[in-house]
This record gives sequence, structure tokens and C-alpha cells, in this order.
Amino acid sequence: MSLYSLRTILTILSIGFCAVSLVWANPAMLPKHPGYPAGHAVSPVTGQPLANDPGQTNASGENALLEAATADDGHVAQNLMDENNQRIVQKEGAGQLPKVQGPDIKIEPPVKEATKMK
Repeated sequence: MSLYSLRTILTILSIGFCAVSLVWANPAMLPKHPGYPAGHAVSPVTGQPLANDPGQTNASGENALLEAATADDGHVAQNLMDENNQRIVQKEGAGQLPKVQGPDIKIEPPVKEATKMK
């Protein structure tokens, strides 16, 4: 048996295992939340429930409206004041550090004079 055929067989078996695991998934392990509106509806053919979690109510009423209204507030609201710039007293202009509240920090250039090659 060659390496190519062994790899092909392992690939087919792994795809089959994934397909079988999806078929045998347990719907009772789905999270419980008010979002499936089917209620206690059952199939007329098999008599099985039509919802994954029968008996749950639909997401309606004042609670659903409040959650929907505040869903996007975190990334939609404007924040015109940058929290990182609270200490700035005066902006000096391009290329210069602003004056800030707190300690006066001076940044010296890394080289004060050049060395000459002999």
C-alpha cells in the first residue's frame, strides 16, 4: 500500500467522522435563550418537536426592545475627547512636545557632538 493511498483513506475516514458527528449532534446541548419562536409545535408526520428547545418563548416585549436598542452603543457612540490627552495644557505645534500637567520631561538628543575620524 503506497503512502498516497494511505493518506487518501485517512482523509476519507476523517471527513466521514466529521459528517457522522454532525448528524449525531445533540440538540439538547444548544444554549437556552429566548429566541426560538416555535414553542410547542410538533411535526404532523413524525410527532417530533419542530424547535430545538420546545417551550421557549419568543424574544419579544420590552426586554427585547431594550436589548436591541443598546446592542450597537459600544462602537457607534462618538467620543470626541481623547482620554490620553487629559494632561495637555498647551500644544506647541508640529515637531514639538506639548506642555502637560505633571513633571516637566526634557528629551535630550541622543548625540551631542560628532566624533572625528583621524
